[in-house]
Amino acid sequence: MQTNLRGRNLIGDLDFSKEEVETVLDIAWDLKRKRALGEPHAYLRDKVLAMLFFFSSTRTRASFEAGMAQLGGHGAFIDSQTTQIHHGDTAKEIGQIFSRYFDGIAIRQCDWQFGNAYINEVAHHSRVPVLNMQCDVYHPFQCLADLMTIMEKKGRDLRRKKIVVSWAYAASYLKPISVPQSLILQMPRFGMDVVLSYPKEFMLMPDIEAEAKAQAKQWGTGFEIVHDMDEGIKDADVIYAKSWGPLLTTADKDAGKILQDSYKDWIMDGRRLALAKEDAIYMHPLPADRNIEVTDEVIDGPHSVVYDEAENRLHAQKAVMALTMS
Repeated sequence: MQTNLRGRNLIGDLDFSKEEVETVLDIAWDLKRKRALGEPHAYLRDKVLAMLFFFSSTRTRASFEAGMAQLGGHGAFIDSQTTQIHHGDTAKEIGQIFSRYFDGIAIRQCDWQFGNAYINEVAHHSRVPVLNMQCDVYHPFQCLADLMTIMEKKGRDLRRKKIVVSWAYAASYLKPISVPQSLILQMPRFGMDVVLSYPKEFMLMPDIEAEAKAQAKQWGTGFEIVHDMDEGIKDADVIYAKSWGPLLTTADKDAGKILQDSYKDWIMDGRRLALAKEDAIYMHPLPADRNIEVTDEVIDGPHSVVYDEAENRLHAQKAVMALTMS
């Protein structure tokens, strides 16, 4: 167990070593047990977390706010649109000032080619831990919850288990690429063979794909990119199928929507589920475009673990907050 996380930022998935992630998971399971038994665990009594949102949220806000309360502290919700941040407060000012008011700063800023840089600038000027609630590059807390869930369902030894991270069609907005990028960076460190599947226009950032290959080589796992949804899902132990925008091809919303709409057949359905292993699990960070991105048969079926996955956001985040903010 690593004990050097106090005061640390979590912005990118590789900010914590494999051993440090294992510590986070150990604490998360302990906190999950304590909550199930009704045991008090107010490790952050009188601590306050600034939760700065540039993008709307359901699970992220609810889980961070509830988590801080359960740890004995308080989560202060701050909407960028209804504060002076919208009218000129800079990242430097937020880092300097918020770190004098609060014991931690959590930020969700997903603007393409801006969000990650903004969070890092705040962190540069902050005297307290800065936590990335999602940016344009990474979604580390979702990935920690995903890893926690996979281990609960498949065991802690994930060597030779195959996860397919697949694009799927969605009719709604062009979603960030941060979830698949976090997954392909983190999962090789825990022994999983990763298959990344997407239409050719929906590639991820080249340096992220290159780093994922490097992680796979370092940890002796597989990493493969395919452009066929069926091929990717075949014999998978874990299916993580969700939509993301063609941001490396075009950042134009109209052009991106035309591209997105040309792949409506990339839907996660029962036929595709049957291509995976018999005991495969289906994952999605939610919200999903039902019967467009994934059928009700799959997301509400026995292979789906989306609600356990959503719950584990709470426990994984509490673990990181307790370790970094205490």
